Amino acid sequence: MENQTTIGQVSVQNQFPLTTVGALVVNPSGRVLIVKTTKWQGAWGVPGGKVEWGERLESALLREFQEEVGLDLTQIRFGLLQEAVLDSQFVRKAHFVMVNYYAFSANETIIPNEEIEEWAWVTPQRAIEYPLNSYTRVLIEDYLQTQV
Repeated sequence: MENQTTIGQVSVQNQFPLTTVGALVVNPSGRVLIVKTTKWQGAWGVPGGKVEWGERLESALLREFQEEVGLDLTQIRFGLLQEAVLDSQFVRKAHFVMVNYYAFSANETIIPNEEIEEWAWVTPQRAIEYPLNSYTRVLIEDYLQTQV
């Protein structure tokens, strides 16, 4: 088994959780960006992705937003830490430690990459009505509670 190592009498899996970053981004009119991607099997979420080796979390967030939707982010602040363990909502088996942020974008023009199927700038209250992945739902609900 190539993904296992034996330490003493114990066999250890050579796979580790992936650290990912994502953000609920607000525009000047108070709307948030949600996206439908190929990664979440038809569910809507927020842009984001994997943190590369040696990359700081905020740097990864800025890079992912440039790559996926072409946005520059400001006013970045920590939101939530979530975990997805072999969740069937995701397109393949994975274990994620998800570092979620809240951020601002003065620009609303989306330049989607190949992962983005659709996008919408909607009020947070309207976003909750979309078929969201459960992690994005938790993030938006937290945003609504903390922004009041």
